[in-house]
Amino acid sequence: MNLDPVIHAPVRLQIVSLLAASTEAEFSFVRDSVEISDSVLSKQAGALETAGYVEIRKGHVGKRPRTWLKLTDQGRTAFAEYVATLQRIVGQPLTDTTQEAS
Repeated sequence: MNLDPVIHAPVRLQIVSLLAASTEAEFSFVRDSVEISDSVLSKQAGALETAGYVEIRKGHVGKRPRTWLKLTDQGRTAFAEYVATLQRIVGQPLTDTTQEAS
């Protein structure tokens, strides 16, 4: 049961979790929701894009440049597998250490 190291990093996990609940999200919305700086989001989104998990789209709203992030199909699959792995780990019974000490 290996957790995907690309998703496992705390900030990337927050980003992927947020994107999994939407079709697409504006950069500033993701930044504010995850409470990180522009540079941290850029770096982490770039890592997710390199892994094929996130698509970054640039465009304009009026004259203002905008950036949107969305999970790719590969990213959605990887996130679903990550969550399933966590559920398997959490679903395992805890060892009762008090009985072992007796």
